Amino acid sequence: MNNCMEKYDDIINLPHHVSKKHPQMSMSQRAAQFAPFAALTGHDKAIEDTAKRNEESYDL
Repeated sequence: MNNCMEKYDDIINLPHHVSKKHPQMSMSQRAAQFAPFAALTGHDKAIEDTAKRNEESYDL
């Protein structure tokens, strides 16, 4: 593991960059970037619908 860390010795202790052009994002704005993708919208509903159909088929 030590060998792996040696690759980053030149950058590991550099100060964090703060842009002079762009203001920092708020924590909520940064968190929104990691929100679930829109492609998954409705996924829970589809699972519920499938579960209901399966339960109904067992009732027959």
